[in-house]
Amino acid sequence: MTIMRLVILDNYDLASEWAAKYICNRIIQFKPGQDKYFTLGLPTGLPRNHPESYHSYMWNNFFKHIDIDPNNAHILDGNAADLQAECDAFEKKIKEAGGIDLFVGGIGPDGHIAFNEPGSSLVSRTRLKTLAMDTILANAKYFDGDLSKVPTMALTVGVGTVMDAREVMILITGAHKAFALYKAIEEGVNHMWTVSAFQQHPQTIFVCDEDATLELRVKTVKYFKGLMHVHNKLVEPLHSMKEGN
Repeated sequence: MTIMRLVILDNYDLASEWAAKYICNRIIQFKPGQDKYFTLGLPTGLPRNHPESYHSYMWNNFFKHIDIDPNNAHILDGNAADLQAECDAFEKKIKEAGGIDLFVGGIGPDGHIAFNEPGSSLVSRTRLKTLAMDTILANAKYFDGDLSKVPTMALTVGVGTVMDAREVMILITGAHKAFALYKAIEEGVNHMWTVSAFQQHPQTIFVCDEDATLELRVKTVKYFKGLMHVHNKLVEPLHSMKEGN
């Protein structure tokens, strides 16, 4: 079945809660095992134990709170001696694991997904990418506002890598990302707004708050809000691992 969903919640907290419930249900239904956990890229130039590295962020905010085996968490190593080999190995791991079942990501105000900045190829694979100044400025808050400390390049999954996932969830919240959501939903596919590529994905779900819909047409918002009774069936009831035991 090919379908694109736009789920609109009242605010950031409710959007986050809905997304968390959906992810929980999908993981339980999928019954994941070894080598089936993949995530986004780690900005280059930062040691794994640096508090602002992607590796540190994921462990502190997610992995250490669940019972995942560390061997099942695959994060790109931005300090690898051979970055191209690291990217190639990551793509190989994805294939060996049978592909990505559910890819979860956010976007920047310029509509970039992962670190696929405007102008990125829509068939790109995991690679080293130069970051746009807007992305560098947005990340400066994590480095005490010191631009000299912000990575200017990053390893990232490509748009094509994400498109190969069986399902994609994109979270978009805040008025500052409203124009990006408009480009993603109501205009055509455009490599200057890489998130727009997911219009052509067989199973994409956009989760947003009210503020993020400010640039959408009224009829678009009304249409998708009218489907919330259908969308809520995806998170209700909330499944438990105990159900399968």
